[in-house]
Amino acid sequence: MLQPTYPIRTARLALRPFKRGDLAALHAIHSHPDVTRHLGWAPPGNRAESARLLDTKIAQSELAEPGQALALGVELITSRELIGDLSLRWYAEDKDSGEILVLFHPRHHGRGYAAEATTELLRLAFDSFGLERVHGYCDPGNIASASLMEGLGLRREPSARHDGELAYAMSAGEWKRG
Repeated sequence: MLQPTYPIRTARLALRPFKRGDLAALHAIHSHPDVTRHLGWAPPGNRAESARLLDTKIAQSELAEPGQALALGVELITSRELIGDLSLRWYAEDKDSGEILVLFHPRHHGRGYAAEATTELLRLAFDSFGLERVHGYCDPGNIASASLMEGLGLRREPSARHDGELAYAMSAGEWKRG
């Protein structure tokens, strides 16, 4: 079982497991039109669906085996406001690889929070969990996500999942050299 020591702190953020009190903020992130237009799945349609999503995320505070995901809430240290949702999925089919997902409320875009938090997520993936490769995907219209991944050093590569999707990857060796 792989479980980080929480909270994971950066200069401005705390990454931590989700908790019951996160429902309103999680719903606001996952149902915001500027977020949902770039997702490849239907957003929660109401608070009850967001509550089910939150239950799933609360259960994802550790990685015990391939096929599982780690979900982390991102909160501002100064206000304790939940502003983002990070996930690291450990691939079942390729036990040395995983995938990151990064969602932030648009009110907090453009301040470097996503880069700050995702750097810690990559550190977990490579340094704590020992993954050899991490993937990230985004909609071609999501310029902010593409810029985030490129800025963190992930390389663009052909997508093996969906046509029209932008695919990025980083190896453990690239992380260590970065």
